[in-house]
Amino acid sequence: MEHSSLSSSNRFRVAALLLSSSLSYAYGFLWLLIVVAVVEASHEIYPPEVQSLDVDATDVRQVYRTGFHFQPTKHWMNAPMYYKGVYHLFYQYNPKGAVWGNIVWAHSVSKDLINWEALDPAIYPSKPFDINGCWSGSATILPGEKPVILYTGLDTKQRQVQNIALPANASDPYLRAWVKPDYNPVVEPSADINASLFRDPTTAWWNGGQWKILVGGSTQKGDQGMAYLYRSMDFKKWIQANHPLHSAPNTGMWECPDFYPVQVNGQNGLDTSKVGPGVKHVLKVSLDETRFEYYTIGTYDYNSDTFAPQDGSVDGRAGLRYDYGNFYASKTFFDCKTNRRILWGWVNESSTKDDNIKKGWAGIQAIPRTVLLDGNGKQLVQWPVEEVEKLRMNKVEISKLQLGRGEHVEIKGITAAQADVEVIFSFSPPSLEKAEPFDPRWVNMDAQSLCGLMGSTVQGGLGPFGLLTLASKDLDEYTPVFFRVFKTNDNKHVVLMCSDASRFRFLFCLISPFFVVFSDLTHCLDARSSSLYSKLYKPSFGGFVDVSLGDGKLALRSLIDNSVVESFGAGGKTVITSRVYPTKALCTDAHLFVFNNGTESITIQNLDAWSMQYTSYMNDN
Repeated sequence: MEHSSLSSSNRFRVAALLLSSSLSYAYGFLWLLIVVAVVEASHEIYPPEVQSLDVDATDVRQVYRTGFHFQPTKHWMNAPMYYKGVYHLFYQYNPKGAVWGNIVWAHSVSKDLINWEALDPAIYPSKPFDINGCWSGSATILPGEKPVILYTGLDTKQRQVQNIALPANASDPYLRAWVKPDYNPVVEPSADINASLFRDPTTAWWNGGQWKILVGGSTQKGDQGMAYLYRSMDFKKWIQANHPLHSAPNTGMWECPDFYPVQVNGQNGLDTSKVGPGVKHVLKVSLDETRFEYYTIGTYDYNSDTFAPQDGSVDGRAGLRYDYGNFYASKTFFDCKTNRRILWGWVNESSTKDDNIKKGWAGIQAIPRTVLLDGNGKQLVQWPVEEVEKLRMNKVEISKLQLGRGEHVEIKGITAAQADVEVIFSFSPPSLEKAEPFDPRWVNMDAQSLCGLMGSTVQGGLGPFGLLTLASKDLDEYTPVFFRVFKTNDNKHVVLMCSDASRFRFLFCLISPFFVVFSDLTHCLDARSSSLYSKLYKPSFGGFVDVSLGDGKLALRSLIDNSVVESFGAGGKTVITSRVYPTKALCTDAHLFVFNNGTESITIQNLDAWSMQYTSYMNDN
């Protein structure tokens, strides 16, 4: 997947839209601008010569490589599991280049989810049922500790079919070798299924004397997302159910589905086959149309094998998301060692194909996160696995620091390019009354668009306040992660959380649209942003935070790792991941600040920050 900057023709088209719009439709312009930028960021199938453009390991550009996130030593980077004391991560990987292509199932193992050893690829195209590609899938542990992989293969007819792979030696905890039975494929698309939109089988669950899986897809026309349901007695012969587990119109292709139970009250994860009282289920899908992920919470009727989202939990673009930033193709697994449901997600690039080739690698995995049902039962909460805290060092503490309007304070004593920061902001009840009004015209605007309109440089009442991450000393570059509080006409509060790589300067454009240079929209943009390098995808990401402000506090945690910022708002209710490629805020030249740009003072009630060590080893073998 490649994100690219707007072409000259697209800049002209958006500028013309702006010129023809009145100020009352300024918000519509913002939405159009963002949509065009995202649409132009397309998924490409590259020619073979580009797929295999190799770089020597000594030439791989290290300045943007992460210090404690999972990534291969080089090149472009599916199914996690825990088996015999070892964590396994299988992932889509191009061993020959830094763009999508030549995909194999790479395989790495770990004892702690932080340090990883690379093994030989587990699966690669070799049989008629996968000769044209080995795509995503999942792992399942069968009774008797028998692991099995389900994956999508592209067969000789270019159909997407579902196959299994078995370990050559199940007594090996590292599962170094895998074999593909000759009875593959185990699931083929029926006549009513679009064979080019039929992929990514889930982890299986056992119920009613049968194994069950989902396969993502859509209708023949490609407009209705489908979670196709299959059943098996022996994990070899699979029968399609006469109905999908769930479907939704106008959502397009559903990729990478995930289906799992969560406790209604409790702090533990659940085995994938768990059903019964005190349990709800989560259905997550990755929308091919938007390249974002959405989930619903609801009830799984295991007698009829149907899933019904609960009231307020909606399918598609208006639904909830794990992460409101660079995060896609995620997968959870149940960690039976610690009784946790753990989420892995792919963090895609914001750089161009050519830059990826130059730096020698593309794509990382987000820090694995625990997943629980929030106490209100309406959403999930996520938090980095506790193992990452072993990398903390050189702790810095700040408490009861007041920040007035327009103030920012540097957090010194840590390596700001590679850090873990936890901060609690507090504010007085009178400050809540000074929150800026929530414009009724914003009701149908998504949070990302609102963040683009109301960025960190736009002064508010209560907020914006938060962190300036990966900042240059002169603040020519920084990525702000912040909250902003609004008050509705009925005196309720709306909390917006943003991670803003672009920092659009809209006021000049909207007040003086006739002075916009049509061939170049950069006159409408703040020259400062997360990076002074122009050939990057630099969006404003945002999500609303469903939190009570009765205690006058908001919490934020950010994991900063050279070219990625993962931020968790209000204890993990809202999460945003941003890819960032600064030109000045690198290594020891990176800085970290707390800031407030609201008219109301806020207090740093408590701030703990740590430098983060490099992992001991990361796929070096």
